[in-house]
Parts: sequence; C-alpha cells; structure tokens
Amino acid sequence: MDTLLHPPPASSMAKRPCPSSSQNPRLPSHFSQMDHLLHFLLSLADSSPPISLDLSFDRLLDSSPSDAEQSILIDRAHKLGSLLLGAANRSARKRASLHNSIAWVLPPDLTIKVFSMLDSQSLCYAAATCSMFNKCAMDPLCYANIDLTTVVPKVNNAVVSTMIQRAGKSLQSLKLGIVPGPTASPGSCQPLVYTIRNSVDVSSISWNDKKTRQGKESSILTRSCLYPLTGDNGAAGTLLRRLHLYNIERMDNASLCVALAACPSLLDLEIVGLHVELRQTLMSVSSNCHLIERLFFESSKTGRDDSLKSPTCVDLVNNCPNLSSLSLRGFKLHDYKVRILVKGFRKLKYADFSTSYSITGTFLRNLGSGSGGNLLEALVLRDCMHLKEMEVARFLTAVLAGDFMFLRHLDISNREGLASEGDWYQRSYNSSIIPLKQVFEVRPNICVLAEFPSEGSFIDIDHMIDSDINSDVSFPSQLSIHTSDGSLLMSSSESSYNSDQGSGNEEYQDSGFVIYEESSDEVDFLVV
Repeated sequence: MDTLLHPPPASSMAKRPCPSSSQNPRLPSHFSQMDHLLHFLLSLADSSPPISLDLSFDRLLDSSPSDAEQSILIDRAHKLGSLLLGAANRSARKRASLHNSIAWVLPPDLTIKVFSMLDSQSLCYAAATCSMFNKCAMDPLCYANIDLTTVVPKVNNAVVSTMIQRAGKSLQSLKLGIVPGPTASPGSCQPLVYTIRNSVDVSSISWNDKKTRQGKESSILTRSCLYPLTGDNGAAGTLLRRLHLYNIERMDNASLCVALAACPSLLDLEIVGLHVELRQTLMSVSSNCHLIERLFFESSKTGRDDSLKSPTCVDLVNNCPNLSSLSLRGFKLHDYKVRILVKGFRKLKYADFSTSYSITGTFLRNLGSGSGGNLLEALVLRDCMHLKEMEVARFLTAVLAGDFMFLRHLDISNREGLASEGDWYQRSYNSSIIPLKQVFEVRPNICVLAEFPSEGSFIDIDHMIDSDINSDVSFPSQLSIHTSDGSLLMSSSESSYNSDQGSGNEEYQDSGFVIYEESSDEVDFLVV
C-alpha cells in the first residue's frame, strides 16, 4: 500500500522490490509490473483485516510532513479507489454479458426480431437489462414501429428524436400523443379529443405546486416533435407507412405540413385533436402522400372548422386514388363536398362523417348507382345534427332496390334524433318512414345502428353550440341507447366496426392499442 500511495525514496527502491512472477508462480510471465502490483494489492483483502488497512493508511498520513501532502495522499486514495471500482464494474458487466450470451438460446438476429415486436416502453426496459440486450435493442429494426402514446403527458421531443434517429430509414410506423383513457380507441365512435388544460383542475393548487407542474413542461410534445422526420434529407420519413398523432396541442399547420412533405410513402394517417385546419392538411396530403389508403381526421373544434373548399376535395380525389377509408369527424361539412369525396374515391369502402354539423344526407342520393360509392362497406353518420330522416329513408330504399350490395354497417344514431324534412328543429325519434324492418328482412347481413333518445329529450342546439364556443373543447354526452322500434335489436357492443376495416393495408393493421398505466410520475422511455 505504501508503494502505491507514497513512492519511497530512491535509496530504498532496491530494498523493497515489487513482487515478480518468480514470487507468484501462478501469474503468467507476460504480466507487467502494474499487473503484479494490482495482484499484490487485491491479495491484501484476503490476508489482512480491514482495520489493519485503516491503520496502515493512518500511519502513512502521519508520516507526511505537511497537511498539503496528506490531502494529496487522500485524493490519490480516492482516485485509485474510483478507478478500481469502475474497472470492477466493467468487468462484472462483461462477464454477465458473456454469461447471458451463452445462456440465451436465441441468436442475435432472432433476438432483434423478438425485440422488434415489443412496444416502445418494453423495448427500453429490455435494453436496460444487460449489455447483450442493449446491443440488440439498438438495432434500427427494433424501432420500425414506434408507439409513444400515453394517457397523460410523459414524452417530450428529445425522446421522440432519439427514437426516430435510432430507427433511421427502418421507420415504418410512428404514434405520438395522448389517448384519453383506456376506453377510447382509434376508430370507435367515442371522441378522442383531449386537452392538457382540462385534465387537471388547477384552481385548488398552491403556487408551489404550480411551479412543480411548470417544471413538467419538458414532458409535453411541441410542434417541433416531428422535425426529426425531415432531418438528413428526410431519410427517416422516406419509408414511413403509418403516422398517428393525438392531442398534441402545440402542433400547428406549418409543422404538420413540413412533416407530411417528408413522408411520400404514407399509407395511414390519423390526426386527432390537433389545432390544424382541415383544408391545409388535406392540401398537404394531396400534394405529398399520393399512396395514402386510410385517412382519419377528428377535429379539436367540433362543428367550427369550415375551411374545406370544393377544389381541395377535387385535388384530393385526383391525387390520392388509392384511398379506401375516410373519416372526417367533427367538421362543418356540406353535402356537396362530401359527395365529391365519396363519389370520387373509386376504392372507398369505409366512410365516417360523425358529428359533422352541416350534413343533411342529400349526398346519398343516387350514390350507389354509379361507379363511385357503390363499394361502401361501412357508412357512419352518427350525431350529424342536420341529418334528415327523409334522406335516410331514401338511402335505405335504394339499399332495398339493390344498390350498395357491399354495405355491411350503417350507423345513423343521433343523441338528438333525426331532423324532420321541413324544419330541422323538429326532431324525429320514432320514424315510421324509414324502412328498417324491410332492410332487416331483405338484407339480414347489414348491421344498422339507430340509437335515439326518448322523445322530448331534445336539447337546444343553438345553446349547445354557443356553450361549446365558450369552452376549450366539447365532450359529447354519453350516448343513451333507446330504441323505439322493437325491431332495432342492434347495439354497438354487438357489432362494432373498426375504422381500419377496408383500408386495403392488412399488413399494417393494428391488433390492439397500447395504453400505459396512468401515474403521477413520469415514465422514462429512454435508457440513459
């Protein structure tokens, strides 16, 4: 120990030779002097009790003439101890990794294949297990399908950037944002719009608590979260097939359009709760995503986005001919614009215009007689406030006449009832002109959802819209399932229809939606 911490004078060097290979016949002959010194030092742990080591170090300090030299000896001891500890930890990890590589039955390529099937959080947990798993988890194929959706804000831009950089050109699917609760799933009739401001009541929080919550701003995604898709000349977004964005409040039109411009191979786009215009978004999709097959867009401002224009609809139809699933929920859509879309997309199988404020149903007239619209398998018009019972009756009459032969699902449910022909303020809750019984008899394979409230429960729609404008976001009330006709035995639980049906992209169909457990603490998605 004296030799290591306080070099002896030159006159004593010959009297205290370092241990040599001749004195330690078990050591290889090629060991250096440092190797012998380290072996001699480590052998003291077995031969000398800890108290003797302490006494030796105290005597060494007492032999130093000045306080400065004693401090130097203590610093050297700390440094040497840290170096030994670091070397021991590295060696332990190497041995553990070697042991795991021998005990782990799968070769690296199959291990990477298994890791590529994990969700993003589980992948990060696996990467923190050992060096071998960490090396396999860094393969770009493991990040081909990134899912960072949560029920509360836990992910920031740095996490997204790191994940996308790890994926590189292997990135095929990216899901970001907040999905409000385990009961909401993309494609269902339940609205997915959510705001961070509505998630916490801050009126009763003290100032100190507010400062703590302000520190969690780092867990909120901003408009720059998609910038990594455009980096390196857009390499990460080149082969991206699926992009799902949920309730990213700080996203704007410019940032989203730049990201879409970097994704020419996009097949599946889902946008929920973003403060972006429908017209600008569809223009960007029309200009950059010519291969798209599924488009799901739910407005954050139900009934107030009236930006869509007819030329935009025409451009979208002409530039995106492969679209087979279209959902535009919560927008102020007029029938002639909807007709351009439904009639123009020759491969359209799924159409959802739920909570569209201005749709009356006139776009359904003569829709199934031509080349456009006759391939529809599902049509969802739930809670369209202006939807008229007469137009629904005409549509079902056309179904009885043999049109829409592929139709399997129709949803005309309305929590306020259907609008009457003369005055939409007059609501219909038990329509006798809609031939539901005949449809069930002639087309028993069609599931018709017609859920209406009891008569007299109509709410003043003008008052509802005014109150909605004064709030940040509206959450439609829970739909009460009341059927006034005994033949209406269908329910949403008996025959749910996912919006992914008919997208024409079975390779990228979701088998489920990962919802992480809610916690007040942030989840570390990345291994530091």
